[in-house]
Amino acid sequence: MNGRKRTVQVKFRVTEEEYALIQEKMKQIPTRNMAAYLRKMAIDGYVIQIDHSDIKEMTAQIQKIGVNINQIARRANATGNVYQEDIEEIKGVLNEIWRLQRLSLLRAH
Repeated sequence: MNGRKRTVQVKFRVTEEEYALIQEKMKQIPTRNMAAYLRKMAIDGYVIQIDHSDIKEMTAQIQKIGVNINQIARRANATGNVYQEDIEEIKGVLNEIWRLQRLSLLRAH
């Protein structure tokens, strides 16, 4: 156990039903590290789960928007021209970013 931060091992037994319940509760977190989950529960007695799905969705949308902007930038660099439709597309994607941020903030309240 040289170099280990945690040197004391704790063992306990559970029934099949208890084990299944522990696994179900771990899926709610979600985590696959049973030792970390059991340690957290034993010390703190509760786990707070934060739903980041709206942030993940917004990040995915912003990444798609970034791809669009990069395509416009490449076209502008290749041709030396920026077209009005490119400017309108950039304005549109910026409006979409603002819409997603407002939606995220509304969901947070």
